[in-house]
Amino acid sequence: MKIEEIAQLAAQTAMEKKGQNTIILKLEGLSIIADYFVITHGNNEPQVEAIATAIREKMEEKGIHIRGIEGLSEKRWVLLDLGDVVVHIFHRDEREFYHLERIWADAPEIPVEKEAKMY
Repeated sequence: MKIEEIAQLAAQTAMEKKGQNTIILKLEGLSIIADYFVITHGNNEPQVEAIATAIREKMEEKGIHIRGIEGLSEKRWVLLDLGDVVVHIFHRDEREFYHLERIWADAPEIPVEKEAKMY
């Protein structure tokens, strides 16, 4: 599976769990951290956990290695490290505070495909 397809799959899975304002930022050439960030948020802690769990399960189902998960016990800012794709699942308040989109304003936003492909 291509890197952008992994980002799309993570974003689509977040949206299926009602992730809000889900975006994909293409960081390729701008950062050594990752080529793509997927950013989304939930309105409460159970929703943040549900989004993170759904993405983790979808990646495991597709055989995509998860290098690490941070913040799941706090449910305020969960980070899933998928290698070249990093998924940020925020609680609404944390997203407004940290505003990663502003920090990475030079990164182009990739449209999230509305229909899931058979990746």
